[in-house]
This record gives sequence, C-alpha cells and structure tokens, in this order.
Amino acid sequence: MPKKRKKKTRRSRKAKRNKMAGRAAKKNNPGVRAGKDCYVLNPEFEHYDELRDLILKSSPAEKKNMIEKINGLGRIRLAVISGIFMKKETHNSLSTDLLIVGDDIDKRKLNNFLKALEAEVGKELTFAVMDKDEFRYRLGMFDRFVRVLLEGPHEKLINRLGI
Repeated sequence: MPKKRKKKTRRSRKAKRNKMAGRAAKKNNPGVRAGKDCYVLNPEFEHYDELRDLILKSSPAEKKNMIEKINGLGRIRLAVISGIFMKKETHNSLSTDLLIVGDDIDKRKLNNFLKALEAEVGKELTFAVMDKDEFRYRLGMFDRFVRVLLEGPHEKLINRLGI
C-alpha cells in the first residue's frame, strides 16, 4: 500500500515576511512577543512629561504586588524606591532607583525580579542590595550614598528597621 503524501501548503510572501519579522523582534527584544505591537515614546513630543508620568504612575495594587515580590526574595528589612519611580529623570553617580536591605537574599530570584521590573518600566534600573549590618554601619557613618537616597524624594515600600 503506498504512503500518503502530505499536501504542502504555500505561504504567501506577506505571511513569511511577518513570521520573519516576528522572529527578529523576539531576537532583538526578548521581552517582546512575536506579532505584538511595540510602541516607543518620542522625547521631543510636546506632552512627553505628562504622558511619561501617566505611564510610570503606579497604582496601589501594583505597589502591593511589588512588595509581595520583594518579600519573596529573602528576609527583607528595608525596600526603598527612588529615581525613576519618583519621576526623577536626572541620574547622578549616587542616584539609585531601588535599594533593598535584607539577609539571605536569593540572587537568582533577585535577578529575575529585576529583569521583570526593568521590562515593566522600560529602562535599565540602578539598584543596590545590602545586608542589614552594612546598612546600619553606613547609616551610622552618615554615608553619602545612603544620605542622598534618604534625603531625596523616595518611598519606603518595606520598613522593618524603623527608619
């Protein structure tokens, strides 16, 4: 008995081009799914600041979700957001977007959390991770990094150190 041959279907040139474009988009931007639209905000747009603030403004539900994810990283004592989360565009050498103070922090979970957060924000984040003893020492010594962070615009998501 002869074997049945599968009938080959011909793809249109447009379908092939779309599939290839999707692969290229996925390769260049791992966070972008093939076939999905991607939008970029033009900084020269006259309403750039208002639109950026609207996009970056986080709801209480998002902050609650962020707190839960940070708590899952280890024994977190303090989590402070600043910089891009406070709509502060200028970055000097001491500016930090996220400070996490804690013990027994799982580095793999932290790395995954930061990648997801960067994808959500759309920019590379500057962050610092310290253990409790190092933070207490720096705070007691009036370390410039800690002082600039805590004196500038910031929000404490988790504060179990009483600062």
